[in-house]
Amino acid sequence: MRILALTFLTIGLVTAAEQAPAQTYDPAFPVCAHVVPWGGGSFEDCTYHTMAQCAASASGRAAQCQLNPFYARAAAPRQGERRYRRGY
Repeated sequence: MRILALTFLTIGLVTAAEQAPAQTYDPAFPVCAHVVPWGGGSFEDCTYHTMAQCAASASGRAAQCQLNPFYARAAAPRQGERRYRRGY
């Protein structure tokens, strides 16, 4: 009986692990559009290089442009490095 219970538990854990949600943000593009289609639901369309390009695509449909929080080329200033140069 224990073997049967452990088998069902293992099968349940394996199937639950396979249903993990996919990443919706593409790290290759800096701008995403949050799109709400007519039938319901929503999705992220991260295929835009500029905010103007996204705004042109979002015009006339239920979509909102936003910066991609997972953009891969977004570089933070290195520690100890000044962000702005002093001009004197």
